[in-house]
Amino acid sequence: MFSRIWKFTLAWVAIAAIVLQATVPPALALPAAPATLAAATQLPQPDPKFTGKIGDTYKDSVPSYPPPIKAPADSPNVLLILLDDVGFGMTSTFGGPVPTPNLDKLAQNGISYTRFHTTALCSPTRGTLLTGRNHHSIGTGVITEMGTGYPGYTGIIPKSTALVSETLKDNGYATAMFGKWHNTPEQDISPAGPFDRWPTGLGFDYFYGFNQGEAHQYYPTLYRNTVNVDPPATPEEGYHFTADMTDEAIAWTRNVRAANSDKPWFVYFSTGAVHAPHHVPPEWREKFKGQFDYGWDKQRELTHAKQLELGVIPAGTQLTPRPAEIPAWDSLSADEKTVYTTLMENYAAYMAHTDYHVGRLIDSLAASGELDNTLVLYIIGDNGASAEGGLEGTFSELASLLGIQLGLDSTINRLDEIGGPTSEPHVPVGWAWAMDAPFQWTKQVASHFGGTRNPMVVHWPNGIQSKGEVRTQFHHVIDVVPTILEAAHIAAPKEVNGITQKPIEGVSMAYSFDDASAPDRRTTQYFEMFTNRAIYDNGWTAVSRFGLPWDASSRYGDFEDSPWELYHIEEDFSQAQDLAAENPAKLKQLQAKFLQEAKKYDVLPLDPRFAERLDPKLRMGGEPPTSWTYYGNNVWLPEPVGPQLFPRGHTITAQVEVPKGGAEGVITCAGAFSAGWSLFVKDGKPNFRYTVFDIGDVTIPGTVKLPEGAVTLKTEFIPDGVPEGAGTLKLYVNDQPAGEGKLTRTLFRHGLEPFEVGRDSITAIAPEYQDQGKFEFTGQIEQVAFALK
Repeated sequence: MFSRIWKFTLAWVAIAAIVLQATVPPALALPAAPATLAAATQLPQPDPKFTGKIGDTYKDSVPSYPPPIKAPADSPNVLLILLDDVGFGMTSTFGGPVPTPNLDKLAQNGISYTRFHTTALCSPTRGTLLTGRNHHSIGTGVITEMGTGYPGYTGIIPKSTALVSETLKDNGYATAMFGKWHNTPEQDISPAGPFDRWPTGLGFDYFYGFNQGEAHQYYPTLYRNTVNVDPPATPEEGYHFTADMTDEAIAWTRNVRAANSDKPWFVYFSTGAVHAPHHVPPEWREKFKGQFDYGWDKQRELTHAKQLELGVIPAGTQLTPRPAEIPAWDSLSADEKTVYTTLMENYAAYMAHTDYHVGRLIDSLAASGELDNTLVLYIIGDNGASAEGGLEGTFSELASLLGIQLGLDSTINRLDEIGGPTSEPHVPVGWAWAMDAPFQWTKQVASHFGGTRNPMVVHWPNGIQSKGEVRTQFHHVIDVVPTILEAAHIAAPKEVNGITQKPIEGVSMAYSFDDASAPDRRTTQYFEMFTNRAIYDNGWTAVSRFGLPWDASSRYGDFEDSPWELYHIEEDFSQAQDLAAENPAKLKQLQAKFLQEAKKYDVLPLDPRFAERLDPKLRMGGEPPTSWTYYGNNVWLPEPVGPQLFPRGHTITAQVEVPKGGAEGVITCAGAFSAGWSLFVKDGKPNFRYTVFDIGDVTIPGTVKLPEGAVTLKTEFIPDGVPEGAGTLKLYVNDQPAGEGKLTRTLFRHGLEPFEVGRDSITAIAPEYQDQGKFEFTGQIEQVAFALK
């Protein structure tokens, strides 16, 4: 039947074509596509005017089909690559210990910027990278999960600072984003949206990746556009997210070219690597066995020497000393050295694995003939290497972020698991500091270059003649957008969706592409993160550090009492010689300059809080809810959007229908295998599981079977009122006691996985059902109600 209809349709198409050819005179043929449209300052561009002629019939009319918007002639493809938590001194390209042959190749055939800077933290760098404005100017003074009610810190990118993806898309580019996003307000990451600050609401035609600050690389919480999707394979089948996102990016670029032979594309390729958890296949870890046995102090010396040899730092650059807060390698015990070297081997392998997959993407462009006309901007880190693993490193970095130090024993007993699916590892501070050689400090510390100086490689054979050269102009991540727009011959819009735009605050770097000696065009730049402050002005920096980047729970003292340091970085590349005492006048001048810039860009009020800002109540309008009700067997929400229960007293009340023969499965849960809670039915009885990084794991078994028919299943948590969040949890079936137990420790956040009703869809919170897949509830859940007491 279908075949006959299709043949009939084709026949009519053929007849129509013949008739049209016979009846339309040559003068009425469809006009050729117009010349390239000029870059618009108003986006989206207005609808094109009809330029044909309307007669009484089509025979005396002239059509004018709306032409597609085309990018300016010779606009290149743009590939913007951003790695995560990579220090200046980690990759071989910039003198580090990790071989990165694919990055080496791009640098040898392009140019390398060695005085390029980020904001010292994830979301702020990412928002700044895509908007061309400073991070406080776009409401992203900290990560989105720490947003507060001040203009510079909402975590909400304003509509007045449109992303480069919007500008390129509305000027004829195809656009896509792969990997880590981390610029959607946390409360918007739900099926209810709104979706206007997801990638697809901000100019990207296509998005495949994760939306929050990090992801388990074997079990990521993935989205395709705005819909949650399962990974295409399991760890046992060889799945790893970096490989997956690379496959997706290769397929997308090929499909765009297959569909349109000359439409330029913009790809934002933002790996979760090498942010914790440091996950990498075992064959990669084996390559680094024994390579870091000499420790972090020696590694800094080796890196410094190699950087001098390669010319990525100027002759005479000093290696800054180890802070007193970080122990000397030689002072460590044998067990400490064993754990710390294993964690570093794994971290290095993760970086090498990432370079391999970025290389796959680059090779695919070379094979298709697109690489020469692709502007590749490759930023090696959104900040310095991360010290968030603490002084001892950790088997579970989320514990460290929550202020829980698991201790050496938690790692040394599970060395073989490091880097695998059952681990969530992070290196100790000493190795993070080593990867930032030759600079002081690490990620979060915006006052010093260890937190903010990240190398960048630019590769564009059709647009840059220079090969294998170093550029030393001082630049900042806000300078990327104007660079892209200049290369694409597109003006920054003055109005987007009817909203007047803030001016771009960056400057294009294109002036330096083929002129190594060109004078700097960025002469002033402020830095601030958690009151770590700095100001760069005409070759000088004044800096002030407050707190320690591995101290997530508190920052002691008053940041206003923190001393200031002064460096003349035109002569002191690594900020090694503090001149504050001998040049107080210059220091005072720069301190005043910092305050001036802070007022200009919404940096004030300065706020030293860290973990306290993770409280979702800070990002809610009005009074926070005290009760939540969900219906059916299919609820999936990011945990911060779901019910906020522990360590507060509360009840969970589930109304379920148990079929004949009984039911089993998860009623509701939140979190992951390393930290989370689950109310589930097994062998006909209710159970409650709470897991806290192997230090507070409790399963409370039920004593009463659920009868058939309508059943009310309830839990009640009665806190002890202690800092650990301990308390008693009671189970009830139809209001009758059905079990009781003690939770020794509870948390207000439980990892990277969602809150759910009706299943546990990613990793099993309870070992009792870890071999049962999602362990979906086989009865009917009418509703689940949560109420604070």
